[in-house]
Amino acid sequence: MDLKGKTAIVTGSNSGIGLGVVRELARAGADVVLNSFTDRDEDHDLARAIGDEFGVTARYIRADLSKGDEARKLIEDSGRCDILMNNAGIQHVAGIEDFPTERWDAIIAIMLSSAFHTAAVAVPMMREQGWGRIINLASAHGLRASPYKSAYVAAKHGVVGLTKVIALETAQDPITANAICPGYVMTPLVEDQIPDTMKKYDMDRETAIKEVILERQPSKDFATVEQIGGVATFLCSAAAAQITGTTISVDGGWTAR
Repeated sequence: MDLKGKTAIVTGSNSGIGLGVVRELARAGADVVLNSFTDRDEDHDLARAIGDEFGVTARYIRADLSKGDEARKLIEDSGRCDILMNNAGIQHVAGIEDFPTERWDAIIAIMLSSAFHTAAVAVPMMREQGWGRIINLASAHGLRASPYKSAYVAAKHGVVGLTKVIALETAQDPITANAICPGYVMTPLVEDQIPDTMKKYDMDRETAIKEVILERQPSKDFATVEQIGGVATFLCSAAAAQITGTTISVDGGWTAR
């Protein structure tokens, strides 16, 4: 894989899945733009470290993706966008009657509306450049539902639908749009949840993981951020040039049921 000369923008990428994707794209030679809503020294240090490690140009640009104008400005300020991965996300769990309106609005804005705003700016750039890849991070919850996750499930289903629309609108351009649908991925956030799950159910670590956290994931194993990054990198390859408007599940068999 050789992505030299390409610029990849990954939203929500100073940790977790987004950071894993950034590292794999940089490993393939792409210049990368990291993003989150913070603007700390360590965010910029992280970008510099990735640039030094992989010999690419790496920058960090702050943008609050709950605001459409900032999502659009992120793409504009990057100057170039060959690869766009919409990854930023948040979560809140509650029954529909108790779900706070402000949390619904924030989840839809950050995970669905921001993908619309970034793509709206990126697609004309890609057309002018003659090549582009849009990769949206959906979820197994973009294909299946779970109780108490109304906003998350709605946003991820929306991301899948938006991906299909973008793919159809760019089908005759050298641009593809696809959604990756992970199940449970081992990230620092998930790792932090394991001790609480062990305590709540009075289980050892392995039992808590397999019987509670990964109850819906038939493999009983987490995907890794490197695997998600590898799928994203594959979608940028020549082999994937006719893969567009679809979902790729990385869920240990979750959606096979």
